[in-house]
Amino acid sequence: MSNPSDISPTPCGQTGDQTLRNHSIYTQLMETVLSFMKLMTGTSQDPALEEQKDSQASREQEALLGHLMIQTVKHLQSGVTGGHKFQLPCPSMHSRDNVRGGQQAQSSRKTCRDTFISSDLSSRGLDISSLYHSSFQDYNTYQGNKYDKKNNTLGFINLGTSENKLCIDLLTERLRRSDMNYVDDNLLQYPDWRGQPFLRKEVAQFLTTYCKAPAHLDPENVVVLNSCSSVLSSLAMVLCDPGEAFLVPTPFSSGFIFSACLYAKVELLPVHLDSWVSGANTSPFQLSVGKLEQVLFEAKMEGKKVRGLLLTNPQNPLGDVYSRDSLMDYLEFAKRYHLHVIIDEIYMLTVFDEAITFHSVLSIESLPDPSKTHVIWGTSKDFGISGLCFGALYTFNKAVASAVSSFGSLHSISSIAQYKLRQLLQDREWLDSTYLPINHFRLRTAHKYITNELKALNVPFLNRGSGLFVWINLRKYLHPCTFEEELLLHRHFLDKKLILSPGKSFMCKDPGWFRLVFADNHLLLRSAMHRFHQVLLEQERNWTRRQLEDAIEEDLLTSNTAAATNLKG
Repeated sequence: MSNPSDISPTPCGQTGDQTLRNHSIYTQLMETVLSFMKLMTGTSQDPALEEQKDSQASREQEALLGHLMIQTVKHLQSGVTGGHKFQLPCPSMHSRDNVRGGQQAQSSRKTCRDTFISSDLSSRGLDISSLYHSSFQDYNTYQGNKYDKKNNTLGFINLGTSENKLCIDLLTERLRRSDMNYVDDNLLQYPDWRGQPFLRKEVAQFLTTYCKAPAHLDPENVVVLNSCSSVLSSLAMVLCDPGEAFLVPTPFSSGFIFSACLYAKVELLPVHLDSWVSGANTSPFQLSVGKLEQVLFEAKMEGKKVRGLLLTNPQNPLGDVYSRDSLMDYLEFAKRYHLHVIIDEIYMLTVFDEAITFHSVLSIESLPDPSKTHVIWGTSKDFGISGLCFGALYTFNKAVASAVSSFGSLHSISSIAQYKLRQLLQDREWLDSTYLPINHFRLRTAHKYITNELKALNVPFLNRGSGLFVWINLRKYLHPCTFEEELLLHRHFLDKKLILSPGKSFMCKDPGWFRLVFADNHLLLRSAMHRFHQVLLEQERNWTRRQLEDAIEEDLLTSNTAAATNLKG
């Protein structure tokens, strides 16, 4: 299923869930039926286009109806009479980073049916189940039908999940070396819930070196869990009570939604950034202290308790890298209002443009409020080994470290995997002379290819030098410019078996933005861009056709009106 906030028509620049929040469930059901009837009565002279239109309309209505069925169950279970207003679950996300929307009709029906009949679930359980199925449906389809240059050239190409596949050969070779193959009794028993001491020590040394910390970082301030999402969930749990909030600049990684919102019941308050350049915004999606203060003030006026600020540096999905001055501004803002600052630095080693300098918050010698500053890092992006499931917290607050470490009983890593990670992180010669230079070179090469293709297609994008993705602007292909049209374009890509991430899943304020992951091999990227170009051509043809049909209809109306006038005369 797709989240209805993604498919409700919304004016350009308005968030999609504002419309649905103002209607009762009965009104929504009636509007859905009317929309379904309108779509089903449309006709086209081109059978191929008609079939595609019917397919898109069917999937969209099934997704919306499925979600409304879930909400109806919740509504009936609550025992509240007519006119009850209900809250939508948090927006959808993909795997760790965004694979969702546009599933096949059969899978959509099955998901709706399975979730609908789960009447034993709590309200929270229904929300989690709905979000999970809407998030992972396409990813699961992709897993069963992956593109392969030899055996399955018609399979799905996934440029939606943020994974680095450029250096699998290097990592495979390194992980097969003899020093990785070690097992003893201690590795086969329950670990220290904070993480094995040998790994925490190595993580502290690694971050000291690559974050350019002014002093050696303390292993006692390190907590190791099985993902950065687990670290964020645990932090949200120990820093906030249910219903309290974090400020988060948008667009932001939708993985935050599952980790903080549904799991820890912490509200994420979006700080919407402008996608255009103006006098106050010298660059698109620019975060300022003024914007943070505005949202914080509005939250306080609504009686909400804001406990922290959640940042990503380098930023996902924009690819921006915060300057040291900007970081200090945000940290000073947080101290002024007694807020925690959580900074996700999971992309810190993917700054491949040599002209850009990454500044870790751990490199700042005098932090405004060290006890409220918490850094998250992992190897899934920088090393492309998401399958090893590793995330680390570094906090200067030992009480926070102790509280988060208790979640190791739920989210610990295999001790054997921890040993391999220690061996990998401590091999600085291999990292500095082999892996990092080759990884950066391959990232630059792939990025150059993709951006040249986008330029040739006249597709605007943010030209950044970090991360695994490009943030592209396809709003000129949306007619009208709504989140509903963005979702339809997303599904048009899926019809060509190409997975991209729509901006709505990142809580982007304006429709039309997509994230395209480029960290893959050249042959796959060539095939992906061919499919990408096909979709854009079809969008242009369909728009031209619609304009022509509207013009003909207007001419006929004008002619009929003139004829009627002449007859009366």
